[in-house]
Amino acid sequence: MDLKDWLNSINTSKNNIMDENPDARNEYAPYVINRCMSGHLDTILLANEMNINSQLDKKMQYDFFINIVRPRKRFSPWLKKEKIESLEIIKQYYGYSEEKAKSALKILTQDEIDFIKQKMNRGGKL
Repeated sequence: MDLKDWLNSINTSKNNIMDENPDARNEYAPYVINRCMSGHLDTILLANEMNINSQLDKKMQYDFFINIVRPRKRFSPWLKKEKIESLEIIKQYYGYSEEKAKSALKILTQDEIDFIKQKMNRGGKL
C-alpha cells in the first residue's frame, strides 16, 4: 500500500483497506498519516487527537480517521524545513551553531554577508 492509497481511503473513497486486506495493518504508518492530516484546517484537531493517543492500535487509529473525517479532496504539500541561503557560510566562518548563525544573519548587512562569502570562497568550479 502506498501513502496515497491510505489517504484516499480516509479522505475520499471511505473503503476500509484493513478490512479488505488484514496484512495491510503492518504497512499503516500512523505518524505519516497524522502528519498529512495535520495540514488541513478541518482535520488538524483529529490528527492532534491521534498524536495524543499514539498508544492505540494501528487499526483503531485508522478506523478513527476513516469514520470521523468527512469525505473531501484534500491536498497539502509536505512541509519542509526552510533553507536559508547564507546560513552554512556564516556557520563555517564564525564556527557558530545553527541557532547562533540564524541570530547572526538577522544583524548582518548584505555587504557583510558578501564580504564573508568572498573570504570563504575557495575557488574552483561550483
